[in-house]
Amino acid sequence: MLLPSIFGESLLDDWMDLGDVERKLYGRHAANVMKTDVHEHDEGYELDIDLPGFKKDEIKLSLDNGYLLVNAAKSLDKDKKNIKGKIIRQERYAGSMQRSFYVGDTLTETDIKAKFEDGVLKLSIPKKEPEKLPETKTIAIEG
Repeated sequence: MLLPSIFGESLLDDWMDLGDVERKLYGRHAANVMKTDVHEHDEGYELDIDLPGFKKDEIKLSLDNGYLLVNAAKSLDKDKKNIKGKIIRQERYAGSMQRSFYVGDTLTETDIKAKFEDGVLKLSIPKKEPEKLPETKTIAIEG
């Protein structure tokens, strides 16, 4: 027997089917990809990374050889003592994901600002010019 839903289909149907286009771009579990908006300003870049359902302590940022690495990992609650009945479908994400962005090797971890609010990781990355090499000075030769 199929259970009705507010979407007019069965609760057990895959009403959130992502379609062939997103499957080709991101794989079968496209919902597990860090969706990111990148905005450029004169002074730098602003990144908004969607991480719904994650907590701040489940997210790790690091800087390695000019790459900003964003890691997020979570597990489902293992305590099932208070759950009545059996789970017939579980769609919440458990696992880890990672994304990297090349930000250049002139930035340090203190240059990048991060804020996590309402499931969105907001990063502020300044534009920093590479250090200029010293000008070549010529030396006059007498004689």
